[in-house]
Amino acid sequence: MSETPDAPKLGLSGRLTQATLHSPLTPLALLVAIFVGLMAVMSIPREEEPQISVPMVDIMVQAAGLKANDAKELVAKPLETIVKSVTDVDHVYSFIEDDSVMVTARFKVGTDPDAAAVRIHEKLRANYDRMPKGIPEPLISTRGINDVPGMVITLTPKPGLGDRIDDLTLYTLALKVRNEVAKVENVGLTFITGGRTEEIRIEPAPSRMSLHGVSLQALSAAVASANQTLPAGSVRDGGQALDVRAGASLSTVSEIGQISVSSVSGQTVFVRDVATVVQAPRELQARVTRYHMTPRGLEAAPAVSLAVAKRQGANAVVVSHAIHAHLDALQG
Repeated sequence: MSETPDAPKLGLSGRLTQATLHSPLTPLALLVAIFVGLMAVMSIPREEEPQISVPMVDIMVQAAGLKANDAKELVAKPLETIVKSVTDVDHVYSFIEDDSVMVTARFKVGTDPDAAAVRIHEKLRANYDRMPKGIPEPLISTRGINDVPGMVITLTPKPGLGDRIDDLTLYTLALKVRNEVAKVENVGLTFITGGRTEEIRIEPAPSRMSLHGVSLQALSAAVASANQTLPAGSVRDGGQALDVRAGASLSTVSEIGQISVSSVSGQTVFVRDVATVVQAPRELQARVTRYHMTPRGLEAAPAVSLAVAKRQGANAVVVSHAIHAHLDALQG
């Protein structure tokens, strides 16, 4: 007759495992754990990109009169040499065109943006004697990951209304939306792409200018000198001090047309006599188009996009949700 061997003795972990496998509370504990995990996912703030610092410093130099090849040799290369010697600079990029040079220094991850700009500025001031004479001091600006838009709002007419609403109307609406978006907490830089604003243009007429003996330089100088105001002291009256300004800012087509221009013959000539003054949408600089699928096929409509970036340290997802909520409230 054979004997059954005794079952091995279980330790603490074994007894806990055995109790868990046979306990009716195990499924309930799993459900509670899943519920707590879901609550954590919904309540803990999330963000699309981590909070990292990769500062980039743009150095823009005006090189008037230099072609791109000359600007590369005389301005860009010495500037790159100076920038590469700055501590923590990782990469240096150059963009060169006629009359201007832009050098971008990308620093290592984690570098403080303000410290990066100070290092670039100090190094340039200490070594600017390497640059050709006559080159003005550069314009230095700092960019980082927070300057990248995290949200884009596009305004466009509904399908079928593209011929009734133009890009000028959309741009005006985008300006109002930008003012409202700026009120949302932690909203950073914003910029508008597409659309056009109204402007007053002076279109010289060469034939009429020749007839009245007016040069283009005289026309430009007359408009520039008329469209300015200068401080002219102050007046005290009844215990109050009132500032006095001489001149006026031009704001209408008729005001600009009545500006007098000096002529060779000495006659009184007005801007309206030698040029056409019009108030119209400015020339198109950038175009945004949205396509709708309609029963008649693909239909193009004008659009204007408003790009929104967040402030440093803010949560991009939270800011985007706040903008959505604010715009929904404006729609009523």
